[in-house]
Amino acid sequence: MTIDEYLGIIRCIAGLKERTRHAWMRDGRQESVAEHSWRLALMAYFLRDRFPGTDLTRVLLMCLLHDIGEVFTGDIPTFEKTDADRAREHALRDDWINALPPPYAEELQGLFREMDARETEEARLVRALDRMEAVLTHNEGDPRTWLPLEYDLQRTYGVPEAAFSDVLADIRAAVNREVDALIASLTTSNEQKEQDK
Repeated sequence: MTIDEYLGIIRCIAGLKERTRHAWMRDGRQESVAEHSWRLALMAYFLRDRFPGTDLTRVLLMCLLHDIGEVFTGDIPTFEKTDADRAREHALRDDWINALPPPYAEELQGLFREMDARETEEARLVRALDRMEAVLTHNEGDPRTWLPLEYDLQRTYGVPEAAFSDVLADIRAAVNREVDALIASLTTSNEQKEQDK
């Protein structure tokens, strides 16, 4: 790989720092795709003892690169993303990967085939944690920023994906207890405001 090729790749992936996601952070700003991917990688790392048979390097690469297509399309919330949106994102992602120099093109083609198939423990783990990270971020932000449909989505998003693992199912259940507490506090707050009128 030439220096120019290397710098071109690094500049392209920097776009993940600039693409914002639907979730709002505690400090009142929108989360970037890069921040989501970074925490996802750390979530996987700190579960490595629970998944000793997985290839940690592969898992971390999946975490860091899973949303690379959003460099080209931006983030579209899951409840708005259509099959056409997914197809476009995957096509642009694959065009970028295919243009990488060897051995990176071949390695990343295999990585994304594995993630898209969701048959290996690595791919299933990353998929479950990806969805869980989104719910956690919503829980940590101001719930008044949630859309009405997100009250149910917060309880269900990623639950089926986490079900393959007892530890992930237990973590997801704990996250749902946070969701329920947040919704209850909002309901109480809204009822109090109505009474104060």
